[in-house]
Amino acid sequence: MELRTFAALIERDSLCVVTATRADGSVQASLVNAGVLDGRVAYVAQGSALKVRLLRERPVCSVTVRDGFEWATVEGEAEIVGPEDVRELLRQVFQAAGGTHEDWDEFDRVMAEEGRVAVFVDPTRVYGITR
Repeated sequence: MELRTFAALIERDSLCVVTATRADGSVQASLVNAGVLDGRVAYVAQGSALKVRLLRERPVCSVTVRDGFEWATVEGEAEIVGPEDVRELLRQVFQAAGGTHEDWDEFDRVMAEEGRVAVFVDPTRVYGITR
């Protein structure tokens, strides 16, 4: 399976499950709206979120999207960008995940206030079940 198959599913529904690994080896999972941007899976997260803290410690994760009985997972290394000087990048990631906003200045203010970061996952493995 290729990233374009994952991207086709994510265009139908951008809600994804992201996993990160705790120090004890157990898995932490959370929901995000993700998109594909510049050949990588991307999503916006609050800088203080557990998933971000875990990815800073162990930067390997998976992102799974589903639509009906079709699903695809991307595994890879995570890169966290921000929270400084990422205004335009957060907008691009938000839009890649299907987001729209009527007041970009308000969007920028809230993202900065919440210390939001952009998370990029470089695909090393893509798999799933699609038609």
